[in-house]
Amino acid sequence: MLNGRTRRPPGARRPPREVSQTGEAHGSMTTITRPTGIAPRHIGILPTIELATLVVVLFAPFAMWTRPELVTLATNVLILSMLGISFDLCWGYSGIMSFGQALFFGVAGYVIALVGRDLEFSAIWGSLPLAGLVGLSLALLFAAFLLLGRRKPTNIFVALGTLTGSYAAERLVSGWQYVGAGNGLSAIKLLQIGPVEMVEGIPFYFLVLTILAAVYAVCRLLVRSQFGLVLAGIRQNEERLAFFGYRVQIYKAVIFSFAGMIAGIAGMLFAYHQGFIGPGNMGPGLSTTAVLYCLFGGTGTLIGPILGTAAIEALSYVLADLDWIKRFWPIILGLVLLVVVVFKPTGILGFFVSDRERIGSYGGGRRGDET
Repeated sequence: MLNGRTRRPPGARRPPREVSQTGEAHGSMTTITRPTGIAPRHIGILPTIELATLVVVLFAPFAMWTRPELVTLATNVLILSMLGISFDLCWGYSGIMSFGQALFFGVAGYVIALVGRDLEFSAIWGSLPLAGLVGLSLALLFAAFLLLGRRKPTNIFVALGTLTGSYAAERLVSGWQYVGAGNGLSAIKLLQIGPVEMVEGIPFYFLVLTILAAVYAVCRLLVRSQFGLVLAGIRQNEERLAFFGYRVQIYKAVIFSFAGMIAGIAGMLFAYHQGFIGPGNMGPGLSTTAVLYCLFGGTGTLIGPILGTAAIEALSYVLADLDWIKRFWPIILGLVLLVVVVFKPTGILGFFVSDRERIGSYGGGRRGDET
């Protein structure tokens, strides 16, 4: 004892300080600790972007109601966004490079047009599931040949297989008089909701928006589920997932078929909205455009293809309307896309969304993490 204080033996540890729930330590130093078992949650900017996009698309038609051509353009953007989302599910979430998403889009559009012409049927309660079934069945057929073989398929094999299918279908319908040959099918029967016939305009816009919102919600739940966790593992390290016993190609075939169903629904809406479906709507040109929608907006985000579609279609509309640049606007648009894709592979969302948020945490931190 020295001056009334007890001296600790050499080498003895200092007793731990008591820390209150508010982080105030009973001692000479003050530390702030986090209650045991609670990990910090990463709040990113992606939900804010999704909410802002929802607000914009809800009020956009009311701001453009005096410009019917802009409402038509906005409706096309929503329809083509579903095509972009279908590719994002394949490439952005599963690592499947598909150059044939327009095949499912166009075939479903043709089937709906033929049913309306030959059977005089265009009710939404039958057309919507029929288009989804056509896209799902055709994608499942391609998945059986390209993804479910005895050997693991390469990305090049799948890309060329889907590209060949898209090109072959385009050439087939171009020479088939029953489906209009190169002229396509026009004067398609109007979509019916009960006794109401839907024509292009604000009501059709909100119908497409409702379907897009439902598709987006289902896709969001899917990619954030346990199934989505497996897809994320496949995208990051397919060999390791296979080593753990997962049947990787089965998962790929399922998501590829689901993406085909979404593309088929988009093709149905496009045919009804445009009153036309042609060979170019199932060929490599539109398939490549869907790839650009996704890459430009940002892969692996779902909202990226929507923003990419809106940006590309808006740029196309503005540049094509300028007299002094009409002949060169595709070149300028291509250069813009090339610069973004080369220098920012994560797309325009990559400027705002981190890789951690884009890939996802799938459940957040564990109990007791002190990060």
